Amino acid sequence: MRELPAGPDAVLLDFATDRAPLRSVASASAALRRAVQAGNLNATELIPTAQTLLVQADRGRGVDVLGIHRALRAAATGDDTDDATTSEIRIPVTYDGPDLADVAGLLDLGTDEVAAIHRDTTWQVQFMGFAPGFGYLVPQQNSPHPFRDIGRRSESRTRVPAGAVAIAAGYSAVYPRASPGGWHLIGHTDRSMWDEDNTPPAVLEPGSLVHFVDAGDGSRGPRP
Repeated sequence: MRELPAGPDAVLLDFATDRAPLRSVASASAALRRAVQAGNLNATELIPTAQTLLVQADRGRGVDVLGIHRALRAAATGDDTDDATTSEIRIPVTYDGPDLADVAGLLDLGTDEVAAIHRDTTWQVQFMGFAPGFGYLVPQQNSPHPFRDIGRRSESRTRVPAGAVAIAAGYSAVYPRASPGGWHLIGHTDRSMWDEDNTPPAVLEPGSLVHFVDAGDGSRGPRP
C-alpha cells in the first residue's frame, strides 16, 4: 500500500501493487469505517475505487495517518470487533437480458445456470460511480468467480434502460437510469435504485451486501 497526499486534509491509499487490489480496498474500507464509527478516527468521507481509497478528514484538522495505520493493523490482527450491522439488500430480477445467451455461450453453460450463478452469489458494493446510484458489485466470496473472465461487450450500447442488470469484468451492477453502457445485460429489475425524493436517494452504498433473487419466485436465491 502506498500513501499519496491528496491535499492537507486527505490521503489516498493506493493498493494497485497488492495481489488483489479490490479485496485490499474492501478490507481497508471496512476497517476504517469501523474506526470512524467507534470514534477512533477522524474522517468525514471514505471513497473507495477499484484500486484506491480516499480518506478525507475535517477541513483544517489534517489527516490522522497514525490512526489509519492503527485501524488497519487492528483489522489485520483481528483485534478490532465489527459490531456494526452491514446493510443487506434484496433485488428481484427477471433474467431476460439480451446478452444472457451470449454470456451462457462464453461460459459453456445454459442460461438458467448463468442466472443461478448470479443469484447464488453474495455481492458487495465495492464503490459507487459512473452515474448517481450506480454501484460496482463484486463477489464477496474469496474463491475465483465464474464471471471473472467475462469482459465488456465489444460494442457499447447508446442506451441501456433503467433497471438493467449487468455483468462485466468480474463486476455486476444495476443501471439506475437510462444511459449508454457496454456491460452484458442479463436481466432487469423493477426496483428503483435512485430516487432524489428519498433520503438517501441511492439504494446502494459502499459495503452493502446485495442478494439478487428471482422476481418470479421470492423463495429462490440466498436470503439475507
